[in-house]
Amino acid sequence: MKFFINDAQDVVNEGIDGLLTDPNLTRLDNFPEVKVVLQKELDKNKVAVISGGGSGHEPAHAGFVGKGMLTAAVCGDIFASPSVDAVLSAIIATAGEKGCLLIIKNYTGDRLNFGLAAEQARELGYKVETVIVGDDIALGQEVEQRGLAGTLFVHKVAGHLAEKGKSLDEIAKTAQKVANNIFSIGLSLEEGKKFQNPESSRLSSSEAELGLGIHGEPGVKTIDMEKADDLMSKAVEKLKEYLPKKNNEKFVLLMNNLGRVTPIEMNILLNSFQKLEIARQVEYIIGPSQLMTSLNMSGFSISLLKLNEGLRDSLTSEVEPVSWFIRKFGGNSSIESPDLPDTMPFKPSENMQFKNAIKAVAEELISLENDLNAIDEKVGDGDAGSTFATAGKKLLEVADKLPYANTAELLITIGRILAREIGGSSGVLLSIMFTGAGNSYKEESNIGKALMSGLQKMKDYGGAKEGDRTMIDALQPAFSALENGKAIDVVAKKARQGADSTKEISSTKFGRSSYLSEESLKGIPDPGAEAVAIVFEKLASL
Repeated sequence: MKFFINDAQDVVNEGIDGLLTDPNLTRLDNFPEVKVVLQKELDKNKVAVISGGGSGHEPAHAGFVGKGMLTAAVCGDIFASPSVDAVLSAIIATAGEKGCLLIIKNYTGDRLNFGLAAEQARELGYKVETVIVGDDIALGQEVEQRGLAGTLFVHKVAGHLAEKGKSLDEIAKTAQKVANNIFSIGLSLEEGKKFQNPESSRLSSSEAELGLGIHGEPGVKTIDMEKADDLMSKAVEKLKEYLPKKNNEKFVLLMNNLGRVTPIEMNILLNSFQKLEIARQVEYIIGPSQLMTSLNMSGFSISLLKLNEGLRDSLTSEVEPVSWFIRKFGGNSSIESPDLPDTMPFKPSENMQFKNAIKAVAEELISLENDLNAIDEKVGDGDAGSTFATAGKKLLEVADKLPYANTAELLITIGRILAREIGGSSGVLLSIMFTGAGNSYKEESNIGKALMSGLQKMKDYGGAKEGDRTMIDALQPAFSALENGKAIDVVAKKARQGADSTKEISSTKFGRSSYLSEESLKGIPDPGAEAVAIVFEKLASL
């Protein structure tokens, strides 16, 4: 395919530069390392409303920054979640005493990075609430529902209430109610093509796909290519399985062009929709237009939101964002970027028992690199050992700078090191756990209870639980034993039993193992759980 670009590596940065010709918008001045687009005229006496995610979905998310909608948008690379530091920068730059709301689409990377940023911001004294939107009904309600274009309803309602000066608690509760009453589904004729190394389509000229995600993930089923009326009918029939059954229920329709459908085709599809019975229950429509795209995907999505009188003003009030009306042409600008908290803000202090334990664990993680990578090659992407080894090397590097004498400070510092120095979901998950544990230890000096509290934070943001074939299978029984005052050798045995149990778990919805067959997983431990067990065994041997 041909593209109007200069360099594939610069697509996101130059796209944001183009957007910032809007005189109402600006960015933080550490762009492009941190890609935060925000209102130029900030009112910190109101709740800040922040969203974001991977780029490639334009105009979402930065195109909806402006009075009446988002205060700021945090932009990642194409289809990649923005970093924790980027989200934290947006919070610090925009939030005043009334706090801020983070609106998060239900994807693992977004949940983890936005979630950890929220935790760090709370630790700094900011009021932060989160709303997770999972409006995609394609795969059913028994699995994690993805966030699609229906997320824009939440942006609009939350932005309206913030502009009216409502409290963070009221905005968060209303936004969550809105999120719980959105139903979306997509249909595509061809996936979007990336600017770099575009993949060939999995669909033939005689096929369409129902229920695919906004990153081109496979849908619920491949269907025959048919007329517009028939394709729209199939999408709506799937959607109706999850809609309220009341005939007098009223809805707002958001009709979204996923990127490459021509305006006349979108009008044809809207005409197809109005022929259906459900159309008589629709009172308002947004679109049809490009609202949350998937690069140049040849497809559309429809989202229905249950309408009540309380939402009417929020949904119909005027807004400032350029994606909703014609604007004047302006120039770029920037404002000073906030200083982020130091990775190691606490003074070094001594506790030789803790220092020796961390040194031993770090050396053990480094020595395990090849063995854990070999396990991960069978059930993942082959880098689990390298991830843990990197953590070990960093801990050795800063070994003389840690606050060993203060357990809470030590746990929080380890959490920050993992967040900023370790790649992948494992680093973020463990960072969430250690940060949560440190904050809990401040309230009650019980290491077992603190670690269990941190583990619950990890479970809340990551979504996995014991039995889902993750490191939690080793962490949960070990921390439970610690909480109950058991000796370290007993704790290590519990961790080992938990890790060994993952060899028998052959069905999971989390991590890369969820993509593999039961036969492929049989007899192979989860590498994260195995690392946890070995760490506790090392501690027991000291």
